[in-house]
Amino acid sequence: MKNSLGRRSLLKGLGIAGLGAFSGLLGNDSPVLAATSTNISADDALDRLMEGNRRFTQQQSEYPHQSLKRLQEVAYAQHPYATILSCADSRVPAEIIFDAGIGDLFDIRVAGNIVTPEVLGSLEYAVLQLDTPLIIVLGHERCGAITAAVKGGTLPGSIGTLVAAIQPGIDLGEGVSDESIEKAVVANVAYQINAVKRNSPLITERALKNQLKIVGGRYDLDSGKVEII
Repeated sequence: MKNSLGRRSLLKGLGIAGLGAFSGLLGNDSPVLAATSTNISADDALDRLMEGNRRFTQQQSEYPHQSLKRLQEVAYAQHPYATILSCADSRVPAEIIFDAGIGDLFDIRVAGNIVTPEVLGSLEYAVLQLDTPLIIVLGHERCGAITAAVKGGTLPGSIGTLVAAIQPGIDLGEGVSDESIEKAVVANVAYQINAVKRNSPLITERALKNQLKIVGGRYDLDSGKVEII
């Protein structure tokens, strides 16, 4: 009884928001951490995402896993079937464009979908702690961060750090045009994927063992369609 009360007090003190990070420490066999586990392959996860995007673009969204029941199911544990590294752009909300719901996707959003140390740590957490089988690095049409990187020049505040993380992976010799920016969007996705593989032996090991797939994607702002690149 003392152990039970102690755990109950701990959970109450942590609050729901902090329980996901501690689920591995408390053990998944705990009744208070009960949730539906998602055992799915990377290919199946990708198929699910693309099917969700198809529904979205055809205005047939089903809005899955957005009920109170789902909220309660994943309140103490999460099992997302895909991790999305996307741009922090208000026009690219992952759950909407992939017609997904609460607990389905592990979202990491940063301008230019760049791989910083903090982003890399978040990716490793998703892979190692949550067993997410799929990572998508998702760029998008007319990205402001990419445009700034192509244009170059001095930027205010810390915005320049975004450009510095993008420019090494793009061709700066083509000038500024819609075509050069579009090419840079695609090139940046490839560059950031390589950055993940280069800087995270943990993720690379999972990928080499076919326990994880890392793919790139491009989101079209006009059509809403996601293309795997």
